[in-house]
Amino acid sequence: MVSDVYFPRVNGVSTSIQTFRRELPRLGVEVDLICPEYPTDYAEGGITRIRSRYLPFDPEDRLMNRRDLMLQLPSLAARNYDLVHVQTPFVAHYSGIKLARQLGVPVLTTYHTLFEEYVEHYAKMIPSGWTKPIMRNLSRSQCNATDGVVAPSVPMRDTLLKYGVTAPIDVIPTGIPLQQFSSGHRTAFRARHDISEERIVALFVGRAAHEKNIDLLIYAADRIRHVHPNFLLLITGEGPAEDHLHTLVKRLDLDHHVRFLGYLDRNTELPDCYAAADIFTFASLTETQGLVVIEAMAAGLPVVAIPAMGVADMVDGCAGALASSNDPEAFASSVLSVIASKERLSSMSKAAAAHAQAWGAELNAEKLLRMYRRTCEGRRSLNTIQSDAS
Repeated sequence: MVSDVYFPRVNGVSTSIQTFRRELPRLGVEVDLICPEYPTDYAEGGITRIRSRYLPFDPEDRLMNRRDLMLQLPSLAARNYDLVHVQTPFVAHYSGIKLARQLGVPVLTTYHTLFEEYVEHYAKMIPSGWTKPIMRNLSRSQCNATDGVVAPSVPMRDTLLKYGVTAPIDVIPTGIPLQQFSSGHRTAFRARHDISEERIVALFVGRAAHEKNIDLLIYAADRIRHVHPNFLLLITGEGPAEDHLHTLVKRLDLDHHVRFLGYLDRNTELPDCYAAADIFTFASLTETQGLVVIEAMAAGLPVVAIPAMGVADMVDGCAGALASSNDPEAFASSVLSVIASKERLSSMSKAAAAHAQAWGAELNAEKLLRMYRRTCEGRRSLNTIQSDAS
């Protein structure tokens, strides 16, 4: 695997890579990872860190030195890899393609991020009317340069097909370790954070980023607190929109009803945080998957979300989830309807936990393994045909 991001950088791509790297070896797949070197250490085996530099317009990420990456070729060739799996569309994509060609193996890519929406928030120097066509053309070109594409959801696959992607596309969600998120400690977390049992707690988990549409959750909280004065929205995560969100909360006088928890460790604190909440709220319109929605369901949380892109796969047809529109008043009404009674909370909690079972990490690792095998067999067949023809 080759990626422009990985832990200690926290995001969905890092989580996806780590989840598959934990599950695939159990199925007989040896997985090594090439990714950037960060100023902060993160210990994990099977990783080659590439010298990288700071990006002034995106301080959370790093840019790998492409020359240093390509210098790894001799040692990589000695490992007899069967396949290269590219995870991001920057240095990792172009270097991953080149590595695969020189190693004589097929290359796959996972399309993790809906860049036509993402770039509008971060590339302010590009006129807004240009960004979507540029990103669509780039995405089509990059995907078609590979032997196959992993789409985390059906809507993401359909979007890529509309772009004109002709490479084979498999829909393979990342999946989650279900047990990890179903065994949190509610009382302990509430005690640590001075949250009484009488409070109704809604939770958001994810990057504090503009594209996550967290403003809508805050405006909805402003409406809900007039019906339930003990309502509390927890925002868990860090990111570039933090200052803006803090300012919005102060402007609406919501300090007693919205609390920022920052980053919580996925293996320790986060499962407890899910357990401490009563409902999960998610308003992003651009998720290719939205793993946190399934994590919340695995923890038995009813979900109110906007069924856009990958989130639609998770909430459609789920009795433990309620779909809402992108409107603060409507979203607040949806939350209020779920928390209206303990009986409804309980029934939706059970339905959410049952629904999450289809998203286990092992099941989706098996799907990825089947794609790996099919891709490698297809390459061997092509090589045989070309050899016979010559």
